[in-house]
Order: sequence, then C-alpha cells, then structure tokens
Amino acid sequence: MTSMVLQGGRVIDPGAGRDGLFDVLVTDGRIAAIADDLGAAVPADAQRVDCRGKLVLPGLIDTHGHVYQGVTGRFGMNADLCGVRSGVTTLIDQGGPSCITLPGFRQYVAEPSHTRVLAFLSAYLAGGLEGHYYPEMYRPDCLDVDATVKSARQNRDLVRGLKAHAEIGGFARWGVDVMRLASRMGREAELPVYIHFGQLWPKPGDGGLPVNPDSIFNQVVEMLKPGDILAHPFSRHPGGFVEENGKLHPLVPEAVARGLKIDVGHGSHFSYKTARIVLDAGIVPDTLGADMHGYNTAVPQPAGTPDSHPDEEDHMFKGKTRFGLVSAMTSMLALGLPLAHVVDMVTRNAARMARMEGELGTLTIGGVADISVLNDERGRWRMTDNEGTEVFTEQLLTPAFCLRAGRRFEADASILPVAQEA
Repeated sequence: MTSMVLQGGRVIDPGAGRDGLFDVLVTDGRIAAIADDLGAAVPADAQRVDCRGKLVLPGLIDTHGHVYQGVTGRFGMNADLCGVRSGVTTLIDQGGPSCITLPGFRQYVAEPSHTRVLAFLSAYLAGGLEGHYYPEMYRPDCLDVDATVKSARQNRDLVRGLKAHAEIGGFARWGVDVMRLASRMGREAELPVYIHFGQLWPKPGDGGLPVNPDSIFNQVVEMLKPGDILAHPFSRHPGGFVEENGKLHPLVPEAVARGLKIDVGHGSHFSYKTARIVLDAGIVPDTLGADMHGYNTAVPQPAGTPDSHPDEEDHMFKGKTRFGLVSAMTSMLALGLPLAHVVDMVTRNAARMARMEGELGTLTIGGVADISVLNDERGRWRMTDNEGTEVFTEQLLTPAFCLRAGRRFEADASILPVAQEA
C-alpha cells in the first residue's frame, strides 16, 4: 500500500461540519483517517506533506467549465489545465457536448483526463461550437427534445444536467420558444437545467422581435422547476438579475424561495458593481464556476473561425487574463462573503448541483481522496474586473496542489494569475 499524510493544515469540510487543524491520511487513493494528530496511526513509510498555514479542502468542483477542446473550436480549453493543474479535481463542462457529440466528449475528454470531467448536456444539437458564436444554430428548429433526453438518460454517469440560454439576442429572434423546449427536456430527463442570463448575441439586423430586457427573467423563471440553476447573477450585461434601473429584479427573491439555485459563472461578464447590488439585496449564490474558455483566458489557441469573439473584443485585457476557480474564490472573499460559504460553494453545494452529494465535495473515511490544498495569505491585493472596477482584498487564496484519487498534481497551470499587490 502507498500512503501520504497531509499534516497540520486547516481542514474545512462543510459537509462533515469540520473546520480545524487536522492530519489527513490517504492510502491507496482513499481517505484512511482524519484526526487532529494521527501519531502512530501513520505508516512508517508514508509520505509526509507539511500543510501548516494552508487550507486542506474537499476536492474543488468547478461548476462552469468549457473543456471540449478542439471540437468546440478555440472555445474549449484543456481539462487538466483548468482542472488538476489549477488545484481543481472535478470540472463540469457547461453545454460543450450535445446529444450528437457526447460520445466524442466521453472518449476524448472525460476518459483520458486526470481531472474528473462531468457535463451539462447542451440543449442544442450544435453544442457549444465557438462559444455559441453563430446564433442561427441555436434556434428552436435546432433542438431535438427526444434525442437529447434519450442521450441524457443513457449517460447518467457523465451527464448531470442540461444547459440553455435566456438572453436578448435569442429572444429577439425566436422569443421564449427555446427555453420552453429546454425546460421540457429537464423535466423529462429529471435533470436540472442551467440557464445563462445576460446578453450573449447581438440583436438581428432588422431588430427582430421587441424585447424588454427586464421581462426575460420573469418569462423564464415561470417555466422552471426546483433545482434548476440561474447563472451569471453578477453579469454586467442586461437581461439578468439586475434591471436597467440598477436594482435587483423583483422576482429574484421569489425564484430563490421556489427552490431555484444560483451559480456565479464568473467568466468575462463578471462585474463587481453588479455583484454589490445583488449581494446588498440579500441574494447569495449557491455555487461558483470559473467560466474559463479560450476567448477570455491567456492560453494559446489554434487558428480557426471566427477571427474574433465578443468575449475577446469586449474584454478589457483582450483575452490576456489569467484566472481560475481559486482566484474566483478570492473574488468572492473580496466581496465580503465568508470563507466558510465560499468553500461550501465549491464543495458541498457544487456536489449537490451535480447530484453527487456525499460522493464528492466532502472528505469521507473510505471515500476517494479528492483533496485540494490552497495557500492562504494575508496582505493587501488589488483585483480588477472587465469594467475596470477595482476592489481590494486582505486574504488571497492560490492553489498549491491537489490529490485526485490520491495522485498528486502540482498547481502549475500557465493560466494561473499573478497577484497584484495594492
């Protein structure tokens, strides 16, 4: 047997109600023991890893990734770059594969990756090609309810939900029809639907159907069931959680009361100003996805089409940003969310969203050893969003390494940010 003991770190595990200094013993890829001092219980030949001053967490779960590398064009990133090499043990791809391309996603992404990769299946036959750049591929005629539900049912181990979009460009083209079909898919497949809010496509050249951005949220929420997920609450684009008058949409608290969940979906649309409005109104997201992709992250991309993408053009750093799930966690701390809740967002709550609570997102004796170890520093750092808004934080989290089924991976991804001291 091979053993490793993580010694003296601050273990935070909301699912187990644990927060304190503990040793964690891993044997043959599984968690063998957790105690404040394992002492003689540690095998003599165990590898000892000093984790003093670090956070030892259940393996982090990124609820919003785009990792269908190659097939989705320049949009999809390498799963291990965003995953284990960034301190993250599980990634959920949001809408990359469709019912047509899911077999390829399984064979070429999920199976060969060291990171555990799951998927929210695209509601559209096209999947996430080039980040949904070509809107006509996402019209109602390009959805097949029966085929998508069948694919989801036959791939329960991989498909944990469905992905659709509710935004101005689509509503101006075909109204609410796409969301009706996506909602039906979720009910028939008995899976959560993850809904993108905030403008994605420009309006059609003739202006299309008249759309009041503030009416989109109302129309969509009425179709949804408890457990469905409202994404991008902190988006700077219209048509989401914050109305054009700068106030929280009045239906948001009711949606939460009805059992709908909220995922940050950080990405390139993230706004500290919008976040402040939402949080000050008492709305706290349940989960946190990084939403990295090839157009908003500093990663070499192959030649392809289109020549440019709105997320790249509209990005104040012109696609040169370095970030990841752990830096998104620091953004949440900078906004004033407690560390305990931020950890909950990327562990227990994320596992619940994937319908894998108890299996993922917690450290269970005998369970698989998915563990993320983070550096936890104090000082003063400056953080900037895509609008140029600056916030400051006195606590900085960075990934040190992770264990995926007991195997150690260093956090050496080229996309990891370099902190800016204030």
